[in-house]
Amino acid sequence: MLHIRKADPQDIPTILSFIRELADPKFRVIISEWNGVPVGMAFFFHHYSTWQGKAGIYLEDLYVRPEFRGRGIGKALMIQLARIALDEDCYGIRWEVLDWNALAIQAYQRQGARFREHWRVMQITGEDLERLAKIR
Repeated sequence: MLHIRKADPQDIPTILSFIRELADPKFRVIISEWNGVPVGMAFFFHHYSTWQGKAGIYLEDLYVRPEFRGRGIGKALMIQLARIALDEDCYGIRWEVLDWNALAIQAYQRQGARFREHWRVMQITGEDLERLAKIR
């Protein structure tokens, strides 16, 4: 019989094994180093687009430590992702950017990124999430 419970500290080894099992085939990270010191990363995974008829890369997080920004590190990570996408026959790379992050938007647009026309990101939160969870 199925039972769902809150994890406790004794579950940490099991949780780590689940993360490794999940991450092994699905999630990937590339690391940027400056003089041998890790300064940034791109965390990504494949997703499938029925519209494109093939896989793409979804960039979950692109991060460069603040003191290393402005040195082309983020661009270099995007270039490497583009190479990975082409090597793996992906249709492209997709990600989200906050509308107030003008510097990131400008940097992405300089690299050739465009906002997706006719598509909007959706999510469910708060009272709507609670209402949905109560449906039997």
